[in-house]
Amino acid sequence: MKQRSKLQTNYFSYALYSVFFTALLFVIFGYNGWGPAAQNEQAIGEISRWCERVSSGFFREPVNTLGNLGFVVAGLFMFYKITQDATNNRDPLFGSFKIALLYASASTFLGPGSMAMHGTHTAFGAWLDNVSMISYILIFWLYNLKILKNLSNRTFFISYSVLLSYYAYSYWFLDSGLGVGVDLFELSIGLWISTEILIKLPNLLGRVVALVTVLIVMQLFGIDVINLILNIQDSWKSFLNLIPIFIPNINSNVQRTYRPWAFIGYISFYSAFWIREIGMPSHPWCNPDSLLQAHMIWHLLCAVATISFFNFLQKEQSNERSEL
Repeated sequence: MKQRSKLQTNYFSYALYSVFFTALLFVIFGYNGWGPAAQNEQAIGEISRWCERVSSGFFREPVNTLGNLGFVVAGLFMFYKITQDATNNRDPLFGSFKIALLYASASTFLGPGSMAMHGTHTAFGAWLDNVSMISYILIFWLYNLKILKNLSNRTFFISYSVLLSYYAYSYWFLDSGLGVGVDLFELSIGLWISTEILIKLPNLLGRVVALVTVLIVMQLFGIDVINLILNIQDSWKSFLNLIPIFIPNINSNVQRTYRPWAFIGYISFYSAFWIREIGMPSHPWCNPDSLLQAHMIWHLLCAVATISFFNFLQKEQSNERSEL
C-alpha cells in the first residue's frame, strides 16, 4: 500500500503565483527590447528558423511564442490535480508528491522556456529552452530506473540534479552535446523507451523487445539503423540508448495501464515531431505570415502529450509503500 500524504498544501496557488511572477519578468525584461540576437537567429523581417517571420514587436515569433501557453495550462491542471490528491489524502503520482511536483513543474517550465527562445531570439532564451526540455524528459527514464533498481527518492533526485546541472553548464560553456557530441534529449527518448519496456517485461524477453523497439524507433525518426550497425565504430553514441538492456538484476513492482492515456501521449508526441518538420523554412507548406504555424501546433501537441503521460502515470499501481 502507498503511504498517504499528510500535507494539505495548496500547490496550485503557488503555481499560479509562479506563473504570474514569470509573466512579470517577461514584461520587465522585454520592455526595453531583448538585446542582441543569438548568432544563429535571423534579422527582423526575415523568416525565422521555425518558418514564422521575425517581428519587431514584443515577441520575435508571436504565434510560435504564444503557442507555448499550452504547456502552462497543462502544468496548472497538474498542480490542481496534485493539490486535490494532497487535500483528499489520495495516492500521489509516481507514488511521491515530491516527484509529482517535479513533473508538474517541468511540464509548466516547458512553456516559459520555449517562449524565451521564440520570443527573444537571444542566446539565453535558447539556453533556457533546451534546459526546460531536458528537465522534462529526464524524469521518465530516471523514474523507470528508480523502479527497476528499487532506488530511493534521494538517489533519484541526486541523479536528476547532477544530470540537469551538468547539461545546463555544458550547453552554456561547451556545446549542446555535453561536450562529447551526445544529444541528451534524443538519448533520453531512447532510454525512456527501453526502460518503459523493461518495466512491463523485466526479463530476457523484455530486453530483446526493448532492443528491437529502440532500433525501429530510431529508423522511424530518420536514422539509418543498418548503416549504424555497419559503422558501429563511428556511431557508438547512438547505441547508448540500449544501456538499460544490459543492467543486471532488474525488477518491476508496478503495474501500468497504457490505454488510453499512454497511447494518446505517444501518438501526440510522434505527430508533433512530424508536424515540426513542416514548420521549417525549406518546407513548401511554410507560410511565414500565417497565424497558424506548424511549430505552434508542435507546441500544443507536446502539451497534450505531457498531460496524457500525467494521466497515464496517475493510474500506476504499486505493491510498495510510497515516499513523500
